[in-house]
Amino acid sequence: MKDRSKGFNLETRQEALMREAYGRTLAELGEKDSSIVVLDADLSTSTKTSVFAERFPERFFNVGVAEANLMGIAAGLASAGKIPFVSTFSVFGTEKGLSQFKQSIAYPKLNVKIVVTHGGLTVGEDGASHFCLWDIAIMRALPNTTVVVPADAIETEMAIMAVAKHQGPTFVRLTRPKTPLVYEEGYRYSGHQLKFEIGKSVTLEDGGDATIIATGPLVAEALVAASNLKMENLDVGVINMHTVKPLDERTVLKAAVETNALVTAEDHSVIGGLGGAVTEVLAENRPTPLRRIGVRDEYGESGPWRKLYERYGLTSQHIEKAVREVLKMKR
Repeated sequence: MKDRSKGFNLETRQEALMREAYGRTLAELGEKDSSIVVLDADLSTSTKTSVFAERFPERFFNVGVAEANLMGIAAGLASAGKIPFVSTFSVFGTEKGLSQFKQSIAYPKLNVKIVVTHGGLTVGEDGASHFCLWDIAIMRALPNTTVVVPADAIETEMAIMAVAKHQGPTFVRLTRPKTPLVYEEGYRYSGHQLKFEIGKSVTLEDGGDATIIATGPLVAEALVAASNLKMENLDVGVINMHTVKPLDERTVLKAAVETNALVTAEDHSVIGGLGGAVTEVLAENRPTPLRRIGVRDEYGESGPWRKLYERYGLTSQHIEKAVREVLKMKR
């Protein structure tokens, strides 16, 4: 996708809730497939599974504040041929229900979809107890588990539709607040129709000098950074790595060969997430100058999420700085 960027400015981008896109899409899928069932842990108004509950109360199960039981019931329903979509906040789904997910869902490869909300620093004012900055690392380390992190509400819709058809344990991570839309309606970017495929990234901007590989809300920040760097005559590509596992290794290595300068960007710890996954691929196949944008082995603080992005170094300005650093390494 060469030379199509007309400048990506967050101030002019429409914003939308990934959670609302999830709830709406889930209800639409429920109309078409009666085998889809939905489970929640007393947070359905926040996760937006309440939309499904209102339309299909006989296929909705609120297990209360019992995340371990949430996973166990989902495993049982999947064993009986249902397609369970399980939702709660990320911190509860990955920390309180982890053992049951591992033993009862991931190990036997059951067809359960874990769709969590309130991931990363976007939890904001809820504070340190509700932050989960290591959920991607946890889930991608588990065998048989697919990990998907949409960039915006439009991609969330595409992801949920793909996940419903995908077989096996799947973890989808969504945000809490409204975030900027990267895509146009129908999953288009700069007027071009795109296709969402689990395990295959989306190249939004080509670049010859460096490449930013981003996931989740940091895709928008990466596009702003690339747009700003063009004013410095730097040609920087942007790849949306919406599937962190299985990672699109072919595209990572292609970018490494073509630009020999990479930056990863994610709303997650730099340990074990997208940055870790990309680094592993490069270390084994083609060592390449790289910088990782993410949270540096810290717990989160309470505050507005955009302020937290500034505090923890996750803004477009931080990405721009990382690109300049990696270009110096390349030279």
